[in-house]
Amino acid sequence: MSRAAGTDRYRFTTEAYFRMAEVGILSEDERVELLDGEIIELSPPGYRHAAVVSRLISLLAPLAGKRMILRVQDPLVLSRFSAPQPDTAVVSYADDFHAHGHPHGEDVLLTVEVADSTVRKDLEWKARIYAAAGVPEYWVVDLTTDRVVVHTSPGPRGYGSEQVLTRAETLTTPAFPGAEWTAAEVLGPR
Repeated sequence: MSRAAGTDRYRFTTEAYFRMAEVGILSEDERVELLDGEIIELSPPGYRHAAVVSRLISLLAPLAGKRMILRVQDPLVLSRFSAPQPDTAVVSYADDFHAHGHPHGEDVLLTVEVADSTVRKDLEWKARIYAAAGVPEYWVVDLTTDRVVVHTSPGPRGYGSEQVLTRAETLTTPAFPGAEWTAAEVLGPR
């Protein structure tokens, strides 16, 4: 743990956070993630949220093959104080599938968050964390506005580019050159 300057709060490190899970303070069934040293409870996914995650898996998994690994709601270690659990992440391939440690920012090619009750957190807080870690591309599938927000050009203060795509517009990603989908294919039926 580390004390945040000028506050009475303590910031948990990723090391302490994962140690709490190892010793049973945090159970495997608890849906939490570590953001900027704070342990944040994840909302239970609704039907549409779960359907979009399943849809993303069906779209991305065949393309990943043995070149990349598709992770679903698993931690990424992005800094000393942040280990988010994105809904979907495409990470670099490792023969052991990262069995000796969660992937870090340099391993991540794409992260995707599906947002309904968490839109503000995903578009602001998580976007800043992913960008600071150098995650090259971050999508927010915004179920409240029926759009997909694509963030690129990461930097220490956030993403330099943000593109908002409506249902008819096309999504592409450098993670899978040549692949494209409409935002509607990711969002699914209304």
